[in-house]
Amino acid sequence: MRRALLVTEASSRAGARLRARLAARFDGVLDRRVERRAAAIVERVRRGGDRALLAEVDAHDGWRPARIEELRLAPPPGADAAGALPDGFAEALERTIAAVEAWAQRQRPRGFRATVAGVALEERIEPLARVGLYVPGGRASYPSTAVMTVVPARVAGVREIAVATPAPTYRAQPALRYTLERLGVSEIWGMGGAQAVAAFAFGTESVRRVDLIAGPGNAWMTAAKRQVVGRVAIDGLMGPSEVVIVAAGACDAEWIAADLLAQAEHDPAASALLVTPSRELARAVARAVERRLEGLPTAATARAALAACGGALVVADLDEAVALAEQLAPEHLQLVGGEAAAASERFRRVGALFVGAATPEVLGDYVAGPSHVLPTCGSARFASALGVETFLRRSHRIELADRDGLEPLARAAEALARAEGLPAHAEAARLRRVDAALGARGAA
Repeated sequence: MRRALLVTEASSRAGARLRARLAARFDGVLDRRVERRAAAIVERVRRGGDRALLAEVDAHDGWRPARIEELRLAPPPGADAAGALPDGFAEALERTIAAVEAWAQRQRPRGFRATVAGVALEERIEPLARVGLYVPGGRASYPSTAVMTVVPARVAGVREIAVATPAPTYRAQPALRYTLERLGVSEIWGMGGAQAVAAFAFGTESVRRVDLIAGPGNAWMTAAKRQVVGRVAIDGLMGPSEVVIVAAGACDAEWIAADLLAQAEHDPAASALLVTPSRELARAVARAVERRLEGLPTAATARAALAACGGALVVADLDEAVALAEQLAPEHLQLVGGEAAAASERFRRVGALFVGAATPEVLGDYVAGPSHVLPTCGSARFASALGVETFLRRSHRIELADRDGLEPLARAAEALARAEGLPAHAEAARLRRVDAALGARGAA
């Protein structure tokens, strides 16, 4: 029987096919069928408000609310006592919140003031007024995502934070309810996917529209975000989770296998790739993956992911490994083994970089501090991790500080306007120039 983790040379036909699938992985996130159906859901909610939202939740979220009030899920204070939580969860959550908050506090930009050529300038940085955050449900519950989105928004100064999450997951998961209560989130909506995006983007009679929608989700969520961008800000178009592990030097095959499976169990469309110059290591990792799949509760999901977008690519050397990783621009990149770790400064196109075997990606999922909401599907070429700046907007204040400097500034603006064929622009500048010149003569 074929092993779950394919081992092949990167230059082989099988390797080329795997690299092509990985390079085109965003195409699978937004297929035309999902986009059409998501667009239809968004339009129905936009036009139909509360009634349409209830119908879409009924059709897609696995429960049947009779009234719009039932979508509000905020529990009464103290509804989830710590005794109902998994052992150690409350303490681990506090550690995570503290780490994320400490990181977010360091991200907060302050703006600046300056006077340039007689013009007083200020860059103002203001928090968004209201944001909608999505916490996924389905295969797993994600209290960590609540922390990774709510805490940066709070640090940014956002006044109103609304959370959407599928109601069945919320009701079944004390840890998620406890986390949202601990974070002080009082507006929680039991809605998922495209209908949640539409309600946040356009508003309904009961759900007020937001300025930004952020948080990971499935293909429906991503397709809906694409439909509403421009009407509302979004954090990005996210696909399934992914990791590339570059291993060179002395490495532990069991650790690498565990790290690959940690990504593969997320979703059948997740990507988990090992890149190494050592065929011996690649084969050892493949054997370790096979052993670890035995008895793994999420083995079916992990096997599907490894079959679709997983493997071990054997490259000629570390240079080829670096080039391949840079081409893929992965969400998570792990560097394992002394040779790979030493090359950490060579990587530029990555969502989050984990250096050394003792720094698995799972630390970034939970307790390191930076948000685990990251660009996927190669968008790390141009996109950034979610952070405090996601929830801020910049504006500029401009004021002439020295009226004696108006004439040369207006003259330059007039010349540029005439060159661009904008006579009204030029006239507005000319009037100031003339008045400034007359004022100067009158003062003389």
